[in-house]
Amino acid sequence: MNTQAAFRPAAGRNVVVVGTQWGDEGKGKIVDWLTDHAQGVVRFQGGHNAGHTLVIAGRKTALQLIPSGVMRDGVACYIGNGVVVDPAHLITEIGRIEALGIDVRSRLFLSESCPLILPFHVEVDRAREALRETSGSGKIGTTGKGIGPAYEDKVARRALRVQDLKHPARFEAKLRELLELRNAELTNVLRAQALPLQPMLDDAMAAAEQIKPLMADVGYKLFNAHLAGQNLLFEGAQGTLLDIDHGTYPYVTSSNCVAGNAAAGAGVGPGMLHYILGITKAYTTRVGSGPFPTELDIDTAGTVGHHLSTVGQERGTVTGRARRCGWLDAAALKRSMIINGVSGLCITKLDVLDGLEEIRICTGYKLGARSFDVLPLDADEIAACEPVYETLPGWSETTAGLTNWEQLPARARRYLERMEALIGVPIDMVSTGPDRVHTILLRHPFRA
Repeated sequence: MNTQAAFRPAAGRNVVVVGTQWGDEGKGKIVDWLTDHAQGVVRFQGGHNAGHTLVIAGRKTALQLIPSGVMRDGVACYIGNGVVVDPAHLITEIGRIEALGIDVRSRLFLSESCPLILPFHVEVDRAREALRETSGSGKIGTTGKGIGPAYEDKVARRALRVQDLKHPARFEAKLRELLELRNAELTNVLRAQALPLQPMLDDAMAAAEQIKPLMADVGYKLFNAHLAGQNLLFEGAQGTLLDIDHGTYPYVTSSNCVAGNAAAGAGVGPGMLHYILGITKAYTTRVGSGPFPTELDIDTAGTVGHHLSTVGQERGTVTGRARRCGWLDAAALKRSMIINGVSGLCITKLDVLDGLEEIRICTGYKLGARSFDVLPLDADEIAACEPVYETLPGWSETTAGLTNWEQLPARARRYLERMEALIGVPIDMVSTGPDRVHTILLRHPFRA
């Protein structure tokens, strides 16, 4: 047998979509748009702290855990081992999508290796944030979904995983041991109430009956799909600057959001990742605490920050919190380009800038006698930095809904070209509105 020939991939092409800022860049819409050319969509990190909002034919749908490809008929949806899964939320989200008349269960594949989020993870998460606030140390700004504590248990090698749901006795023994540990933390450290075992066990076993048919060896399925010539789309959650290793630590999420983790978080080799699409807003937003050099005032009517916040409808999909808004930060984006190895950019929400007299781009920072042309690694240094701006003229014409580069106002094209030059990565797509069709394509990721 010729082993080399047996493992030689067919013509399938795989694309990774990652956020290059602090999340909320509009990845969901772009994944949905690209899925027209893919046979499978893969989530590889995070959990239901993600929020991907899709607008299709005017109807808005918010997804948190299930891959955005579910809105396309016949597309397989994979939840990889790098994702932490709340069984109750997964079942609820499946039901919500099925209520729209969309088939989910026959094409959703859940890795048996996913760590589970259980009720004590949520309680620990919320109690820690409350304690930080009362102690004056400052909230991190988590979503309170239990994501961080679930990843802690994974790294500590004590997590319950999806596969444990197949073995009730094993599940109960592991749950009993882990609950004892977490209850000790809740009562002795976090000044919160302990949780009882039996209701948690009963709920998990009830959820197991619905989840067991979804379990799969996701990495192997993806490998075989690739060999069969299928195009796969790896869907990142959150954003690069929230990455646990590379973000503005400690004001970050609990997983690796960068493109390289698509391989580890899905169970495939990095050679299967062919093109990295970085999603970037035409300005910058952030939800939660942490440094934000280009932040603007969003509360005062008539200010640019208020314009970005209101016109951009900047509220978190998961939390409902108002997003902090600011000018585009090209120095921060350069850090993201380096970390992710971005092949091309998609610029979203360009239409939000319509009507501004002038537009500023942060090209670097000053900190005392030092200067930076890329985002520093120390969050305290970032918070102390003074942004250095370049100013470009704005445009009065509308860009909303345009689908051709030549239709864009000349000043809008100049802004995008300057952004491209500063970041050093080509712009391959521009989103001019929330709907699928509001897209300008310059180079297709699946054909580049």
